[in-house]
Amino acid sequence: MDFRTEFRPITVQPQQIEEKSFQIIDEEIGEHHFTKEQYPIVQRVIHASADFELGKSLLFHPNAIEAGIRAIRSGKKVVADVQMVQVGVNKTRIEKFGGSVHVYISDSDVIEEAKRLNTTRAIVAMRKAVKEAEGGIFAIGNAPTALLELIRLIKEGEARPGLVIGLPVGFVSAAESKEELAKLDVPFITNVGRKGGSTVTVAALNALSILAERG
Repeated sequence: MDFRTEFRPITVQPQQIEEKSFQIIDEEIGEHHFTKEQYPIVQRVIHASADFELGKSLLFHPNAIEAGIRAIRSGKKVVADVQMVQVGVNKTRIEKFGGSVHVYISDSDVIEEAKRLNTTRAIVAMRKAVKEAEGGIFAIGNAPTALLELIRLIKEGEARPGLVIGLPVGFVSAAESKEELAKLDVPFITNVGRKGGSTVTVAALNALSILAERG
């Protein structure tokens, strides 16, 4: 294949590219405190973002990996805060165990209720989601308000998620929402600081589904 440049790629084979990427990550990450169960999540987040600082800022509840795998294998629903997360998730692996991926933010009743209450759709979407996805995985990569609302619902006993992947990105309330999540005694995967996003949330969730599939 002629790219018409002086540079030539090491390989154009997808599997080899991924393997080489993981090799580079393993070589460059340096010392870390993650367990062997947590590290595949960290590895995939770095692979998706090329950001070692982000990867090394991840925080895990002690039961996060076990709880996530159990939720996937039990066919629990996955709730995404935005379509970008829903689109990126490997649905084949989720559906293999009877699960499904849902996002409520564009539902007509959510839009109408958000207008009536003069609040964000992300908040109203979480209120709807917790009624339909008990024990499921909540994957939040975009909206800090969604994560803060989910935290409120958990504290008030209205939400009982199996796992919360809370990795919203942003300058307003993103870091603070993740700090609040890390205080909860529910299984979570989050990180410290402003960084995050839909891409890395998808990476964490896909890594969990790979672990679930491996058995």
